[in-house]
Parts: sequence; C-alpha cells; structure tokens
Amino acid sequence: MINSRDSREKDSGGNAEDKAELYVTRKGKKLRKGFTTGTAAAAAAGAAARALLTGEKCSSIKIDTPAGIRLDIEIENILLQDDRAKAVVRKDAGDDQDVTDGLEIAARVELDDCDEIKIKGGEGVGKVTKAGLAVEPGRAAINPVPRKMIRESVSRFLPEGRGALIVIEVPEGAQAAGQTLNPDLGIKGGISIIGTTGIVEPMSESAYKDSLVLAIDQARAAGIENMVFVFGNYGKNMAESLGYPSERIIRMSNFVGFMLEQAAARGVKEILLIGHIGKLVKVAAGIFNTHSRVADGRLETIAAYTALSGGSRELIQEILNANTAAETVAMIKQQNLDEVFDLLAERAACRAQEYLKGNLKVSSLVFSLKDRENVILGSYRWKE
Repeated sequence: MINSRDSREKDSGGNAEDKAELYVTRKGKKLRKGFTTGTAAAAAAGAAARALLTGEKCSSIKIDTPAGIRLDIEIENILLQDDRAKAVVRKDAGDDQDVTDGLEIAARVELDDCDEIKIKGGEGVGKVTKAGLAVEPGRAAINPVPRKMIRESVSRFLPEGRGALIVIEVPEGAQAAGQTLNPDLGIKGGISIIGTTGIVEPMSESAYKDSLVLAIDQARAAGIENMVFVFGNYGKNMAESLGYPSERIIRMSNFVGFMLEQAAARGVKEILLIGHIGKLVKVAAGIFNTHSRVADGRLETIAAYTALSGGSRELIQEILNANTAAETVAMIKQQNLDEVFDLLAERAACRAQEYLKGNLKVSSLVFSLKDRENVILGSYRWKE
C-alpha cells in the first residue's frame, strides 16, 4: 500500500509526495489513486537490493514515478540470504476496479560482476508470443517504463562495477491473467508488468482504450490490413463461428469511433463491424461511444427503419414500447420485415465510413441471440 508516513520527506533526486495528487474526483466523489504493477516491481526490487547490499530490511521505500509523484511504498516481506534477497509488495490499485489489486509482486535480486542489470520474468509474469507489443516476442511481459523504473530503483544501491539479476514474480499472476486482455494479445502464462506513469487512476478510461489499441498494433505487425471489429465476447464468438482467425478479431468495447480512428491512422484498409443488434443499432444512429450513459436511441432507430420498410403504426408503437432492442427482433420477423436488419447494417457501415471521411472501407453484420446461439439478422458489404 501507499504509506503516508513521512510523506513530506525528501530524498535526493526526487520531489516530496503531494497528498492532494493521490486523489482524483469522479462525478463529485473523491477517489484514491493507486500504483501500477511496474511501480510495485520497482519498489520490491529496490527493497531487495537495499537488503542485499546494506543488510537493512526496510519497511517502506520511496519511488519516484514518471508522473512526478513520489510514493512511499510499503514492503510486505523481505527474505535475505547470502547472495540474494527477495522482497514483496502488495499491489494497491486505490479505488480502481483492477484485477491485479491485492496481488503480491515480488522481486528476487542476485549480484554479479558483469556491471549490468538484467531483468527477467518469473512465476506469474506473462511471456509475449506475438509481435506488435512494446516488448518483442519471447521476452517477459515487462514493459519499457517499468524496466527503467526497476533499473533505477536497484542501481542506486549497487556499487560501481557490480551488476544484478532481477527476477520479477507474481505468484497468482497466471490466474489473474485470465481476467485481462492478455490471452487475446498473445501474452501467455501470467500478467504484464505495465504502467507509463506509475500511477493508477480510478476508472481510467484512457488506460483501457490504450490496451484495446494494442490488438490493432499486433495485427498490423503481423501484416494484417483487414480486420473484424467486435464489441465483446458475443461478437468475438460470432466472428470465430464465421471462420475469422483470432488475430484478425479486434475488441473495441464501447469505443467505436476511437477504435475506427486508431485503425485508420495505422493503415488498416478494411473493417467488418460485427455487433449484437443492441449495440450496432447505435452506430446506425451515429453514436460512436455506445455506453448507455453517453447516448441511446436504439428503439427509436429500429422503429424508424421499420416504418421505412412499411411497418404498421401498431408495430412501430410495439417496438417503441419494447424493453430491449433484442425484443424487437421477433416483432419484426413476425411481420416478415427482415429487410429492416439489412438496412440497419447498411446504415451502421455507412455512418462509420462517413465518420472516417471515406478513409476506411467498412462492412457490417448484425446478429441476435436465440436459445443462447448467435443468429445473423442482416449484413452489408461495402461498395466502391
């Protein structure tokens, strides 16, 4: 955890911690910031190096984060042997809903005479298997900024001419990784040691968006120019059932406009949007952040295109009174107006192309669920 004790104390080469900087206000509520897995690893490595070289088992250690905030990180445990030491930090995500919150992040430090600091991943730290990430395939998923922080944290204790081997471990990392995007990104066997600022901001939308873009970078690194964008697991399952390989399937969550822009900026040529009717119909209405708190209009959009297709006044009223977009599917099919779904798919694709000013070819497919199975409702193929 972040230790507030002596938080105003200054060490050489850093700034005193500002308590006000450890909080953020979201919707009028004051929330506590946390620290990244990278910060935790750097603190553990520094504490282990300090114990190994001075014999002192410190209860906390100060870390200067790239965000310019100095943190006093509590050290949970230190084991000291003849030529090695191990320190443990418990990851503290503050008030953010982070799957890595509470995990033990450990660092083992061994000295050598090579005048070089080597960093490796141990138990629970994932290994990169695909190109396109900040770390090349075959290496532990410890990103460049955390690597720099770890080196700096250890080097301040190393005498001239001495080097060290540092192994970062996360005992429960493999289990936690299943709740992250790591499996989709080809990071196997554990979590990533990440963080560009060293600080976790509660409910950080930008951090999540950045993690989604990694999948585009990975696909581009593999030479893929045509991609399939889905909202979530239902769309991913539909795409896989249609035979699309996993490396072409990109999760965009609610951030349709953002992900389309990122794809265009990275030279993607063509995108197939696959979405459940409850999501894709929002794009047809020109909504490019599909979170319910941002905008809605699903029933009104479905009603409008049903009316265009000749739907009766009674049917339109029934659609507007529906609880969900999925509920309208049976109503429309009962009246043999399936063309509505093709129109919605076409409109979603055209809206996306307009959003990108024609810089990307967009097709679309809309589906629904029936008896827990995905059922295609309509589709549209881009035209020159």
